[in-house]
Amino acid sequence: MKVILPSNKKLTKNLKTISFTNPKNVYIPLVVYNDRDVTPLVKKGDYVTKNMVIGKTKGNFRMPIFASVSGEVLGFEEKLYADGTHIKCVVIENDFKDALSEEDIVLKKLNEYSKEEFIDRLKESGIVGMGGSGFPSYIKYNCNDKIKTIIVNAVECEPYITADYTLLMEEAESILETVDALIEINQAENAIIAIKKGEEKLKEVINSFIGTYLNIKLVEVPNFYPMGWEKNLVKFITKKKYKKLPLEIGVVVSNVSTIYSMYEALKYGKPCVERLITFTGEGLNTPGNVYVRNGTLVKEVIEFIGGYTESDKNLIAGGPMMGHTVDEDLIISMDLNCVLVKDNEKNPKINPCLRCGKCEDVCPAKLSPVMIKDNVKNITFVRTLQPEKCIECGLCSFICPAKIPVREFVKEAKHSVCEVKK
Repeated sequence: MKVILPSNKKLTKNLKTISFTNPKNVYIPLVVYNDRDVTPLVKKGDYVTKNMVIGKTKGNFRMPIFASVSGEVLGFEEKLYADGTHIKCVVIENDFKDALSEEDIVLKKLNEYSKEEFIDRLKESGIVGMGGSGFPSYIKYNCNDKIKTIIVNAVECEPYITADYTLLMEEAESILETVDALIEINQAENAIIAIKKGEEKLKEVINSFIGTYLNIKLVEVPNFYPMGWEKNLVKFITKKKYKKLPLEIGVVVSNVSTIYSMYEALKYGKPCVERLITFTGEGLNTPGNVYVRNGTLVKEVIEFIGGYTESDKNLIAGGPMMGHTVDEDLIISMDLNCVLVKDNEKNPKINPCLRCGKCEDVCPAKLSPVMIKDNVKNITFVRTLQPEKCIECGLCSFICPAKIPVREFVKEAKHSVCEVKK
């Protein structure tokens, strides 16, 4: 069953981007992807420059974490992260000077980087998947397998979110230049930019630049949710399936914001310290797409763009389907693409399961959410239902006529099974 959701994107879709780059303090989260085992490289009282490495993960990825402003380290504090948990952060008092360290960064034309230099630059710049995954991007490209096709995911199928759409509308030339360079650097055969059908303005903008790039093609995909899920996207475009990673069939997928962060890293030596985020919802006076620095308090950004319509509000980190309910203690991170503010609604009355099977019909991962829900405490049995395949899209909860928060049960089972596997 294919589900078409109300888009609710008009709130921010045709607005110019704005910037909020002067937070009083930033709270840099000490985490990359799921790795919270981080070595802080600063202590209270240290002076740090913008883009300075202030921490490194200890796990397999060994990724750097950067200061997004210059100023004094005030210490360490826990703040609310995009996944709804609290994370240890380095607190930096912004001196509003944006002081930079003198570093010898060798810059080249985008297509003149070797594969090794390209991988190193992605790693040293802390580039991660900015569509929500936060997965280190260099891992995708650092492979012995042949990369045949690079897919740029510009589908953005979840309601309300328009950050990637807006970024592509405003920076199409830079993004296409980067994609063309990625083809050459990785010796790929071609690249495909995937957008939803019906995005005529975006299609026109891309086509105005794409003519000079013979190995880049624009493909329109059906407008249903979750079309932007990697497996759905790859299957539609290539007509092929894979088991775990798209690289099995010679494909690498990166979303628009990630590609743009690559552009800034390769062209200007800029690490991943800032991104475009959609601030939207009926609970905001002036929704918009805002460039924000990593570690900024969401509360400050909302005040900057005009505040709330009502005092009683509901904040969601991410979109309405895959997001997490949060509060104003939330900080900006590089894997956060949207802050949704809705008027506070009464919790719907939850009824007994009707055994209708609708959650199974809509599950893109072909799971049985109702069975997982019923057996969430029985780890031995629930492992056979493979909850780890859940992409947390939220369709099972959305479609449930009994208003059961099915996704939360499946997430609980998923995390339990993954912990057991560790």
